[in-house]
Amino acid sequence: MTYRRLEEASLAGARALVRVDFNVPMKDGEVSDDTRLRAALPTIRRLCEVGARVILLSHFDRPKGRPVASMSLAPVTAPLAALLGVPVTFCADCVGESADRAVAAMQPGEVLLLENLRFHPGEEANDAGFAAALAANGDLFVNDAFSAAHRAHASTEALAHLLPAYPGDSMRRELDALDSALGSPRRPVLGIVGGAKVSTKLDLLNNLIVRLDTLAIGGAMANTFLLAQGVDVGASLVEPDLVATATSIMAKSKDAGCELLLPVDAVTAQTLAPGVRTFDRNLDAIGADERILDAGPRTLARLIHAMENSRTLIWNGPLGVFEVPPFDAATSAAAQRAGALASAGALVAVAGGGDTVAAFNHARVCDQFSFVSTAGGAFLEWMEGKTLPGVAALQV
Repeated sequence: MTYRRLEEASLAGARALVRVDFNVPMKDGEVSDDTRLRAALPTIRRLCEVGARVILLSHFDRPKGRPVASMSLAPVTAPLAALLGVPVTFCADCVGESADRAVAAMQPGEVLLLENLRFHPGEEANDAGFAAALAANGDLFVNDAFSAAHRAHASTEALAHLLPAYPGDSMRRELDALDSALGSPRRPVLGIVGGAKVSTKLDLLNNLIVRLDTLAIGGAMANTFLLAQGVDVGASLVEPDLVATATSIMAKSKDAGCELLLPVDAVTAQTLAPGVRTFDRNLDAIGADERILDAGPRTLARLIHAMENSRTLIWNGPLGVFEVPPFDAATSAAAQRAGALASAGALVAVAGGGDTVAAFNHARVCDQFSFVSTAGGAFLEWMEGKTLPGVAALQV
Protein backbone atom coordinates (compact mmCIF):
# COMPACT_ATOMS: atom_id res chain seq x y z
CA MET A 1 0.00 0.00 0.00
CA THR A 2 1.24 3.47 -0.89
CA TYR A 3 0.41 6.63 1.06
CA ARG A 4 1.38 10.29 0.79
CA ARG A 5 4.04 11.31 3.28
CA LEU A 6 3.68 14.38 5.49
CA GLU A 7 7.34 15.16 4.85
CA GLU A 8 6.42 15.95 1.26
CA ALA A 9 3.54 18.31 2.10
CA SER A 10 3.67 22.10 2.15
CA LEU A 11 2.73 22.65 5.79
CA ALA A 12 3.83 26.16 6.80
CA GLY A 13 0.70 28.20 7.41
CA ALA A 14 -1.53 25.41 6.11
CA ARG A 15 -4.81 24.53 7.80
CA ALA A 16 -4.33 20.89 8.76
CA LEU A 17 -7.51 19.01 9.62
CA VAL A 18 -6.29 16.19 11.87
CA ARG A 19 -8.62 13.29 12.67
CA VAL A 20 -7.69 12.00 16.12
CA ASP A 21 -9.40 9.59 18.47
CA PHE A 22 -10.10 11.43 21.70
CA ASN A 23 -12.86 9.04 22.72
CA VAL A 24 -11.12 8.73 26.07
CA PRO A 25 -12.34 7.31 29.39
CA MET A 26 -13.89 9.98 31.62
CA LYS A 27 -14.67 10.00 35.33
CA ASP A 28 -16.52 12.83 37.06
CA GLY A 29 -16.10 15.02 33.98
CA GLU A 30 -12.33 14.57 33.74
CA VAL A 31 -10.09 12.43 31.54
CA SER A 32 -9.16 9.31 33.52
CA ASP A 33 -6.83 7.73 30.94
CA ASP A 34 -4.87 9.97 28.55
CA THR A 35 -3.36 7.16 26.42
CA ARG A 36 -5.14 8.29 23.26
CA LEU A 37 -4.19 11.92 23.85
CA ARG A 38 -0.55 10.91 24.13
CA ALA A 39 -0.78 8.87 20.95
CA ALA A 40 -1.69 12.00 18.98
CA LEU A 41 1.12 14.19 20.35
CA PRO A 42 3.84 13.37 17.78
CA THR A 43 1.66 14.36 14.82
CA ILE A 44 0.34 17.51 16.51
CA ARG A 45 3.82 18.60 17.55
CA ARG A 46 5.28 17.93 14.11
CA LEU A 47 2.62 20.09 12.47
CA CYS A 48 2.97 22.88 15.03
CA GLU A 49 6.74 22.98 14.66
CA VAL A 50 6.55 23.64 10.93
CA GLY A 51 3.93 26.36 11.38
CA ALA A 52 0.74 24.56 10.37
CA ARG A 53 -2.55 25.55 11.94
CA VAL A 54 -3.71 22.35 13.61
CA ILE A 55 -7.46 21.73 13.68
CA LEU A 56 -8.39 18.59 15.61
CA LEU A 57 -11.45 16.49 14.75
CA SER A 58 -12.75 13.69 16.96
CA HIS A 59 -15.84 11.83 18.07
CA PHE A 60 -16.74 11.10 21.66
CA ASP A 61 -19.18 8.45 22.83
CA ARG A 62 -22.49 7.92 20.98
CA PRO A 63 -24.69 11.05 21.02
CA LYS A 64 -26.64 9.75 17.98
CA GLY A 65 -26.45 12.86 15.85
CA ARG A 66 -27.48 15.49 18.38
CA PRO A 67 -25.66 17.63 20.98
CA VAL A 68 -25.39 15.97 24.39
CA ALA A 69 -23.69 18.10 27.04
CA SER A 70 -22.14 15.15 28.84
CA MET A 71 -20.50 14.04 25.58
CA SER A 72 -18.73 17.29 24.80
CA LEU A 73 -15.01 17.23 24.01
CA ALA A 74 -14.47 20.40 26.05
CA PRO A 75 -13.01 18.52 29.07
CA VAL A 76 -10.24 17.20 26.81
CA THR A 77 -8.87 20.70 26.13
CA ALA A 78 -6.98 21.30 29.38
CA PRO A 79 -5.25 17.89 29.67
CA LEU A 80 -4.28 18.04 25.99
CA ALA A 81 -2.79 21.52 26.43
CA ALA A 82 -0.86 20.29 29.47
CA LEU A 83 0.60 17.39 27.49
CA LEU A 84 1.49 19.57 24.51
CA GLY A 85 2.84 22.43 26.57
CA VAL A 86 1.00 24.95 24.39
CA PRO A 87 -2.51 26.48 24.57
CA VAL A 88 -5.37 24.62 22.93
CA THR A 89 -8.47 26.55 21.91
CA PHE A 90 -11.88 24.87 21.93
CA CYS A 91 -14.78 25.58 19.60
CA ALA A 92 -18.31 24.50 20.54
CA ASP A 93 -19.08 23.19 17.05
CA CYS A 94 -17.16 21.45 14.28
CA VAL A 95 -18.86 23.13 11.31
CA GLY A 96 -20.81 26.34 10.74
CA GLU A 97 -20.11 29.96 11.55
CA SER A 98 -18.50 29.42 14.95
CA ALA A 99 -16.06 26.87 13.53
CA ASP A 100 -15.33 29.09 10.52
CA ARG A 101 -14.53 32.04 12.81
CA ALA A 102 -12.36 29.96 15.12
CA VAL A 103 -10.29 28.61 12.23
CA ALA A 104 -9.97 32.04 10.60
CA ALA A 105 -8.59 33.47 13.85
CA MET A 106 -5.80 30.89 14.11
CA GLN A 107 -2.12 31.77 13.75
CA PRO A 108 0.56 29.37 12.46
CA GLY A 109 1.56 26.83 15.11
CA GLU A 110 -1.72 27.11 17.04
CA VAL A 111 -4.01 24.22 17.98
CA LEU A 112 -7.82 24.20 17.86
CA LEU A 113 -10.05 21.38 19.07
CA LEU A 114 -13.49 21.26 17.47
CA GLU A 115 -16.59 19.85 19.16
CA ASN A 116 -17.72 16.23 18.92
CA LEU A 117 -18.26 15.25 15.28
CA ARG A 118 -21.11 12.92 16.23
CA PHE A 119 -23.25 15.84 17.39
CA HIS A 120 -24.11 15.95 13.67
CA PRO A 121 -25.93 13.03 11.99
CA GLY A 122 -23.84 13.55 8.86
CA GLU A 123 -20.74 12.16 10.55
CA GLU A 124 -21.86 8.56 10.98
CA ALA A 125 -23.93 8.73 7.78
CA ASN A 126 -20.73 9.58 5.84
CA ASP A 127 -22.69 12.47 4.39
CA ALA A 128 -21.00 14.29 1.51
CA GLY A 129 -22.38 17.68 2.56
CA PHE A 130 -21.11 17.35 6.12
CA ALA A 131 -17.71 16.24 4.83
CA ALA A 132 -17.61 19.26 2.52
CA ALA A 133 -18.38 21.57 5.46
CA LEU A 134 -15.45 20.08 7.36
CA ALA A 135 -13.17 20.30 4.32
CA ALA A 136 -13.97 24.00 3.86
CA ASN A 137 -11.79 24.79 6.87
CA GLY A 138 -8.78 22.78 5.74
CA ASP A 139 -6.00 22.74 3.18
CA LEU A 140 -5.01 19.15 3.89
CA PHE A 141 -6.31 16.19 5.86
CA VAL A 142 -4.29 14.03 8.26
CA ASN A 143 -5.84 10.85 9.63
CA ASP A 144 -4.15 9.84 12.86
CA ALA A 145 -7.01 7.70 14.19
CA PHE A 146 -6.44 4.11 13.11
CA SER A 147 -8.86 3.07 15.86
CA ALA A 148 -11.69 4.73 13.89
CA ALA A 149 -10.50 3.61 10.46
CA HIS A 150 -12.88 0.65 10.28
CA ARG A 151 -15.84 3.05 10.10
CA ALA A 152 -16.83 4.73 6.84
CA HIS A 153 -17.72 8.05 8.44
CA ALA A 154 -17.48 11.55 7.01
CA SER A 155 -14.33 12.41 8.96
CA THR A 156 -12.57 9.12 8.21
CA GLU A 157 -13.60 8.31 4.63
CA ALA A 158 -15.39 11.07 2.70
CA LEU A 159 -13.11 13.88 3.92
CA ALA A 160 -10.03 12.03 2.65
CA HIS A 161 -11.36 12.34 -0.92
CA LEU A 162 -11.87 16.11 -0.68
CA LEU A 163 -8.39 17.22 0.43
CA PRO A 164 -4.84 15.94 0.01
CA ALA A 165 -4.85 13.14 2.61
CA TYR A 166 -1.99 11.78 4.71
CA PRO A 167 -1.59 9.26 7.52
CA GLY A 168 -0.36 10.80 10.77
CA ASP A 169 2.55 9.43 12.79
CA SER A 170 0.36 7.21 14.99
CA MET A 171 -1.53 5.85 11.96
CA ARG A 172 1.75 5.23 10.13
CA ARG A 173 3.23 3.32 13.08
CA GLU A 174 0.12 1.15 13.26
CA LEU A 175 0.13 0.38 9.53
CA ASP A 176 3.85 -0.42 9.56
CA ALA A 177 3.45 -2.72 12.57
CA LEU A 178 0.54 -4.61 11.05
CA ASP A 179 2.38 -4.99 7.76
CA SER A 180 5.34 -6.44 9.64
CA ALA A 181 3.02 -8.95 11.31
CA LEU A 182 0.76 -10.05 8.45
CA GLY A 183 1.71 -8.22 5.26
CA SER A 184 5.38 -9.06 4.77
CA PRO A 185 6.46 -10.78 8.00
CA ARG A 186 9.68 -12.51 8.91
CA ARG A 187 8.95 -16.24 9.06
CA PRO A 188 8.07 -18.46 10.82
CA VAL A 189 4.98 -16.56 11.98
CA LEU A 190 3.14 -17.59 15.15
CA GLY A 191 -0.34 -16.38 16.01
CA ILE A 192 -2.02 -16.57 19.42
CA VAL A 193 -5.79 -16.16 19.57
CA GLY A 194 -7.57 -16.36 22.90
CA GLY A 195 -10.77 -15.14 24.44
CA ALA A 196 -14.13 -16.51 25.43
CA LYS A 197 -15.95 -17.57 22.26
CA VAL A 198 -15.16 -19.07 18.89
CA SER A 199 -18.29 -17.39 17.51
CA THR A 200 -16.77 -13.91 17.86
CA LYS A 201 -13.55 -14.82 16.05
CA LEU A 202 -14.55 -17.02 13.13
CA ASP A 203 -13.44 -14.51 10.48
CA LEU A 204 -10.18 -14.01 12.33
CA LEU A 205 -9.37 -17.72 12.58
CA ASN A 206 -10.26 -18.41 8.95
CA ASN A 207 -8.02 -15.57 7.78
CA LEU A 208 -5.07 -16.45 10.01
CA ILE A 209 -4.83 -20.15 9.16
CA VAL A 210 -3.91 -19.28 5.57
CA ARG A 211 -1.35 -16.65 6.64
CA LEU A 212 0.45 -18.18 9.61
CA ASP A 213 2.88 -21.03 10.09
CA THR A 214 1.54 -21.83 13.55
CA LEU A 215 -1.66 -20.82 15.33
CA ALA A 216 -2.15 -21.33 19.07
CA ILE A 217 -5.72 -21.18 20.39
CA GLY A 218 -6.31 -20.44 24.06
CA GLY A 219 -8.87 -19.13 26.49
CA ALA A 220 -12.37 -20.56 26.76
CA MET A 221 -12.66 -20.65 22.97
CA ALA A 222 -10.16 -23.52 22.97
CA ASN A 223 -12.70 -25.61 24.89
CA THR A 224 -14.89 -25.91 21.82
CA PHE A 225 -11.94 -27.28 19.85
CA LEU A 226 -11.18 -29.72 22.68
CA LEU A 227 -14.81 -30.85 22.69
CA ALA A 228 -14.53 -31.42 18.94
CA GLN A 229 -11.61 -33.74 19.70
CA GLY A 230 -13.70 -35.71 22.14
CA VAL A 231 -12.35 -34.16 25.34
CA ASP A 232 -14.75 -33.93 28.28
CA VAL A 233 -14.35 -30.32 29.38
CA GLY A 234 -16.50 -30.69 32.50
CA ALA A 235 -18.37 -27.54 33.52
CA SER A 236 -16.22 -25.28 31.33
CA LEU A 237 -17.60 -22.55 29.10
CA VAL A 238 -18.07 -24.12 25.67
CA GLU A 239 -20.10 -23.67 22.46
CA PRO A 240 -21.43 -27.13 21.53
CA ASP A 241 -23.22 -25.78 18.46
CA LEU A 242 -19.85 -24.76 16.99
CA VAL A 243 -18.16 -28.16 17.29
CA ALA A 244 -18.63 -28.76 13.56
CA THR A 245 -17.16 -25.33 12.83
CA ALA A 246 -14.15 -26.06 15.03
CA THR A 247 -13.66 -29.38 13.22
CA SER A 248 -13.77 -27.55 9.87
CA ILE A 249 -11.19 -24.99 11.04
CA MET A 250 -8.87 -27.79 12.16
CA ALA A 251 -9.18 -29.45 8.75
CA LYS A 252 -8.60 -26.19 6.88
CA SER A 253 -5.57 -25.46 9.03
CA LYS A 254 -4.06 -28.82 8.12
CA ASP A 255 -4.74 -28.24 4.41
CA ALA A 256 -3.14 -24.79 4.60
CA GLY A 257 -0.02 -26.12 6.30
CA CYS A 258 -0.65 -24.14 9.46
CA GLU A 259 0.21 -26.06 12.62
CA LEU A 260 -2.59 -25.72 15.17
CA LEU A 261 -1.57 -25.66 18.83
CA LEU A 262 -4.41 -26.56 21.17
CA PRO A 263 -4.14 -27.00 24.95
CA VAL A 264 -2.65 -30.29 26.13
CA ASP A 265 -3.46 -29.65 29.80
CA ALA A 266 -5.37 -27.09 31.86
CA VAL A 267 -5.67 -25.28 35.15
CA THR A 268 -9.14 -25.91 36.56
CA ALA A 269 -11.24 -24.92 39.55
CA GLN A 270 -14.76 -25.57 40.73
CA THR A 271 -15.53 -21.86 41.05
CA LEU A 272 -14.18 -18.66 39.52
CA ALA A 273 -12.93 -16.51 42.40
CA PRO A 274 -9.61 -15.09 43.59
CA GLY A 275 -7.43 -17.53 45.49
CA VAL A 276 -9.63 -20.61 45.04
CA ARG A 277 -8.15 -24.11 45.05
CA THR A 278 -6.88 -25.00 41.57
CA PHE A 279 -5.88 -28.21 39.83
CA ASP A 280 -3.36 -28.90 37.08
CA ARG A 281 -5.24 -31.43 34.96
CA ASN A 282 -4.42 -33.61 32.02
CA LEU A 283 -7.22 -33.39 29.48
CA ASP A 284 -8.52 -36.84 30.39
CA ALA A 285 -8.82 -35.97 34.08
CA ILE A 286 -11.09 -32.90 34.18
CA GLY A 287 -13.85 -33.38 36.76
CA ALA A 288 -17.49 -32.94 35.85
CA ASP A 289 -17.77 -30.01 38.29
CA GLU A 290 -14.50 -28.35 37.20
CA ARG A 291 -14.02 -25.42 34.85
CA ILE A 292 -10.99 -24.82 32.63
CA LEU A 293 -9.84 -21.32 33.60
CA ASP A 294 -6.22 -21.11 32.42
CA ALA A 295 -3.67 -22.86 30.25
CA GLY A 296 -1.77 -25.65 31.99
CA PRO A 297 2.02 -25.79 32.49
CA ARG A 298 2.70 -28.14 29.57
CA THR A 299 0.56 -26.02 27.25
CA LEU A 300 2.45 -22.93 28.39
CA ALA A 301 5.84 -24.60 27.87
CA ARG A 302 4.88 -25.68 24.35
CA LEU A 303 3.68 -22.18 23.50
CA ILE A 304 6.91 -20.59 24.74
CA HIS A 305 8.90 -23.14 22.72
CA ALA A 306 6.90 -22.09 19.62
CA MET A 307 7.69 -18.42 20.34
CA GLU A 308 11.38 -19.16 20.63
CA ASN A 309 11.32 -20.86 17.23
CA SER A 310 9.38 -18.07 15.48
CA ARG A 311 10.49 -14.74 14.05
CA THR A 312 7.11 -12.99 14.16
CA LEU A 313 4.26 -13.14 16.68
CA ILE A 314 0.78 -11.66 16.38
CA TRP A 315 -1.40 -11.98 19.48
CA ASN A 316 -5.06 -11.31 20.24
CA GLY A 317 -6.84 -12.47 23.39
CA PRO A 318 -5.78 -13.91 26.77
CA LEU A 319 -5.06 -17.56 27.54
CA GLY A 320 -7.17 -17.62 30.69
CA VAL A 321 -9.42 -15.52 32.92
CA PHE A 322 -6.55 -13.10 33.59
CA GLU A 323 -8.77 -10.66 35.51
CA VAL A 324 -9.06 -13.18 38.39
CA PRO A 325 -5.76 -14.38 39.91
CA PRO A 326 -4.37 -17.00 39.82
CA PHE A 327 -5.84 -17.53 36.36
CA ASP A 328 -3.64 -14.75 34.99
CA ALA A 329 -0.52 -16.91 35.31
CA ALA A 330 -0.25 -18.39 31.81
CA THR A 331 -1.09 -15.17 29.96
CA SER A 332 1.41 -13.18 32.04
CA ALA A 333 4.19 -15.77 31.72
CA ALA A 334 3.74 -16.14 27.95
CA ALA A 335 3.53 -12.36 27.46
CA GLN A 336 6.65 -11.78 29.54
CA ARG A 337 8.61 -14.31 27.50
CA ALA A 338 7.39 -12.79 24.24
CA GLY A 339 8.32 -9.34 25.52
CA ALA A 340 11.82 -10.51 26.43
CA LEU A 341 12.31 -12.05 22.98
CA ALA A 342 11.07 -8.87 21.30
CA SER A 343 13.29 -6.67 23.46
CA ALA A 344 16.29 -8.83 22.50
CA GLY A 345 15.48 -8.42 18.81
CA ALA A 346 14.74 -12.12 18.35
CA LEU A 347 11.02 -11.67 17.66
CA VAL A 348 8.75 -9.08 16.05
CA ALA A 349 5.84 -9.14 18.50
CA VAL A 350 2.62 -7.33 17.64
CA ALA A 351 -0.53 -7.52 19.75
CA GLY A 352 -3.87 -5.80 20.09
CA GLY A 353 -7.50 -5.91 21.18
CA GLY A 354 -9.07 -4.55 24.35
CA ASP A 355 -8.65 -7.62 26.55
CA THR A 356 -5.15 -8.16 25.21
CA VAL A 357 -4.02 -4.64 26.09
CA ALA A 358 -5.52 -4.96 29.57
CA ALA A 359 -3.79 -8.32 30.10
CA PHE A 360 -0.45 -6.95 28.93
CA ASN A 361 -0.77 -3.89 31.15
CA HIS A 362 -1.46 -6.30 34.00
CA ALA A 363 1.70 -8.25 33.08
CA ARG A 364 3.63 -4.98 32.56
CA VAL A 365 4.95 -5.93 29.14
CA CYS A 366 3.39 -3.41 26.75
CA ASP A 367 6.62 -1.44 26.42
CA GLN A 368 8.58 -4.60 25.61
CA PHE A 369 6.51 -5.64 22.59
CA SER A 370 7.36 -4.34 19.13
CA PHE A 371 3.88 -2.83 18.97
CA VAL A 372 0.71 -3.05 21.03
CA SER A 373 -2.35 -1.66 19.30
CA THR A 374 -5.11 0.03 21.30
CA ALA A 375 -7.33 0.19 18.20
CA GLY A 376 -9.76 -2.55 19.22
CA GLY A 377 -12.26 -3.15 16.43
CA ALA A 378 -10.01 -1.75 13.70
CA PHE A 379 -7.15 -4.01 14.76
CA LEU A 380 -9.42 -7.06 14.69
CA GLU A 381 -10.90 -6.23 11.30
CA TRP A 382 -7.41 -5.76 9.88
CA MET A 383 -6.43 -9.19 11.27
CA GLU A 384 -9.58 -10.62 9.70
CA GLY A 385 -8.36 -9.45 6.30
CA LYS A 386 -11.08 -6.83 5.88
CA THR A 387 -10.65 -3.52 4.06
CA LEU A 388 -10.69 -0.56 6.44
CA PRO A 389 -12.42 2.43 4.78
CA GLY A 390 -10.33 5.00 6.64
CA VAL A 391 -7.10 3.33 5.50
CA ALA A 392 -8.22 2.65 1.93
CA ALA A 393 -9.17 6.33 1.52
CA LEU A 394 -5.57 7.37 2.23
CA GLN A 395 -4.03 5.22 -0.49
CA VAL A 396 -2.65 6.84 -3.64
